[in-house]
Amino acid sequence: MIWNEDHEALRRTTRAVVDTHVNPFVDQWEEEGIFPARQVMKAFGNAGLLGIGKPEAYGGMALDLSYEIVFAEELGGIRTMGICSAIGVQTNMCTPALANYGSDRLKEEFLAPTIAGDLVGCIGVSEAGAGSDVASLKTTARKDGGDYIINGSKMWITNGVQGDWICLLVNTGTENAPHKNKSLIVLPLDTPGITVGKKLDKVGYKSSDTALLFFDDVRIPQANLIGEEGRGFLYQMQQFQEERLFVVARSWRFLDIAINETIEYLRQRKAFGKPLLDNQYIYFKLAEMQTQVEAVRSLLYRALEAHLAGEDVTKLASMAKYMIGRLSMEIPVELTQFWGGQGIVNDNFITRVYREARQTAVGGGANEVMLQVIAKKMGIFPKD
Repeated sequence: MIWNEDHEALRRTTRAVVDTHVNPFVDQWEEEGIFPARQVMKAFGNAGLLGIGKPEAYGGMALDLSYEIVFAEELGGIRTMGICSAIGVQTNMCTPALANYGSDRLKEEFLAPTIAGDLVGCIGVSEAGAGSDVASLKTTARKDGGDYIINGSKMWITNGVQGDWICLLVNTGTENAPHKNKSLIVLPLDTPGITVGKKLDKVGYKSSDTALLFFDDVRIPQANLIGEEGRGFLYQMQQFQEERLFVVARSWRFLDIAINETIEYLRQRKAFGKPLLDNQYIYFKLAEMQTQVEAVRSLLYRALEAHLAGEDVTKLASMAKYMIGRLSMEIPVELTQFWGGQGIVNDNFITRVYREARQTAVGGGANEVMLQVIAKKMGIFPKD
């Protein structure tokens, strides 16, 4: 992928916001167990970074996906993946369908202030019994006059405690057609009947609020429907492609930083009279890790170029997401071992990498689901 000066200018702007408004405070926010979402989103919104690919009429830049990938790579420089994920939800997970299919009123009321950083958004897909298996979700929205009445629950909702609105995937049909009975609805989170069950206590992502949400006879106008009723599954699958490429972009950078900080540590750390980096096993492993990360990066760029050419990138995006998920489970384990006793101290960055990176193998489509998608695209998945 060849970046031009506009890409590099965007990269510099993003890095400046991260270095000024985020990284100096990450350790404090991790200790407190939450980051100030509105403050951080507003900093990115003021820099024009929350609507890179969104319409100019609503405050966006209307740039292609390559610019959003540059943005995601720079978010990978945040010293915790939790805040990176929270921003990614705002930019690439809860807003694509709204921008592409939402009514003018919905875009004016929710998209524009989200791009400005005045509202915090969430994406509501996963449930206790329907994470990767999206077709099995149980939350319903039945019609009552000009409204929908929503009942059900959502789990693993990033920004769920601090969020202002949620892009909610629900069943709006009763027929046994799980791919055709779902719709996306914009739902303000201060609507009566919505309860935040609890802020989930996670192994990592401590500063990112992840919530369990309950919906009990929540009434919302049917005008809050995104696009056409019954096409929510399709819209969500389209959103997933952006999400997966975002995850790959931010995650290769996160791993790359961890590898290079480990190299610097091993260059200085001496044992048996010489730097640990001089040990052949260690430098071979580091060379292997760097090669694997670069291979994923190349696959990401191939998928990006195909997307820009108008091609279906489901297979390539799933391959890249699977590979970064696998590496995110393997590489941090090896790196932590190289740090010895320092690798089990909580205030060490590499320990945070160890705790947080493996989420990449689950969020946005588990490794096993990615392999299933790839197999289907290869024509080798068993037919019913």
